[in-house]
Amino acid sequence: MSVDEVFVFRPFKLIALLCVFLALCLDVVALLSPAWVTADHFSLSLWESCSQSEARYPTEEAQWSCFSTLTSDWQIATLVLLGVGAVATLVAFLVALISLCKGTQRRHYRTVAVLLFTAVVLQACALVLYPIKFIDGTVLQTYHEFNWGYGLGWGATIFMLGGGILFCLRTDIYEDAMY
Repeated sequence: MSVDEVFVFRPFKLIALLCVFLALCLDVVALLSPAWVTADHFSLSLWESCSQSEARYPTEEAQWSCFSTLTSDWQIATLVLLGVGAVATLVAFLVALISLCKGTQRRHYRTVAVLLFTAVVLQACALVLYPIKFIDGTVLQTYHEFNWGYGLGWGATIFMLGGGILFCLRTDIYEDAMY
């Protein structure tokens, strides 16, 4: 490299790997979150539904009773879609990490992007299905809100989409043409 040549480093793939890592972390926390829907005396996650009964005496503390949500078809479908999306994201992250570390960068980026876009579609389907079926099947007498677990699922989906777009960028064409 002579004095007149300039090398421009574009860290798009490294930023994409960071996006995929953040998406994976957010996805795991969203899957394990105890709060997807909350209301007064009610809490619903992907795994269980809990409700608080009224206290019999003023000095007694109200008891929470929980039961599994894996008996409902739509909740199982949501869980499966999110789980398969998380596995696709994990595979994409591992392939991208190995590809970046070994230097075989250009060969596997398209595979990583396809895995991430597949995960985005699966996650988006699950995150749209969840509130529709919840509101359709459950009539709560109080105000309810979709809580931080549900929001983290959308955050993971957005980071997956960003990572997939960044892995689709072809910066190598411009860098190879200089040399």
